[in-house]
Amino acid sequence: MKRVLLKLSGEALAGEKKTGFDESTVLGIAGQVKRLTEEGIEIAVVTGGGNFWRGRSSENMDRTKADQIGMLATVMNCIYVSEIFRSTGLKTRVMTPFALGSMTELFSKDAAVGALERGEVVFFAGGTGHPYFSTDTATLLRAIEIEADQILLAKSVDGVYDDDPEENPDARKFRTITIDEVIGKGLRVVDMTASILAKENRMPMYVFGLNEENSILRAARGEIDGTSVTV
Repeated sequence: MKRVLLKLSGEALAGEKKTGFDESTVLGIAGQVKRLTEEGIEIAVVTGGGNFWRGRSSENMDRTKADQIGMLATVMNCIYVSEIFRSTGLKTRVMTPFALGSMTELFSKDAAVGALERGEVVFFAGGTGHPYFSTDTATLLRAIEIEADQILLAKSVDGVYDDDPEENPDARKFRTITIDEVIGKGLRVVDMTASILAKENRMPMYVFGLNEENSILRAARGEIDGTSVTV
């Protein structure tokens, strides 16, 4: 595996605080990513924005405006995580699908791939740039565009289950599952739009628990007990 896209939830960046940033958590992520780049693996990153904003829970404002706030939340996350990564010696850049002055650069496949090939970690912020699309969809879109070998989905649970393991102690964990089964069973690995993108473009995913020790490092090496979503 040469090139991966790592999806981090916004909540993961907040650690136990559940909101904002937890620097020790992000430093831990940075250390693992740095080791992977030193092994020659090219890494792109997409973050969610849930540590700042969940616009879909608000019924008091226009959906488009709520989604735009969510896009900006992911920009804040990516700029912050990028700077923490830089403090460990990594080279990074943050790309968005819309212009934000000098804070980010406009997304270009050629520029992104060139940066990855030079060993830089590339952050894709701002989602797709359009409302009604989630960061799941942005994750699949960017992974397909940069021709990633796999998506690493770092979640609060350690894989894909047939039911919510927090509510059902008898929920069964899948070691391997096809994207067709995910869609057919209505499992919430990523949202439906993202699932269809994965299916049509044959993009495999690996789902694992972020909170396990060296989870990102082990997931990239295939050493962690997560769930492989095959195509």
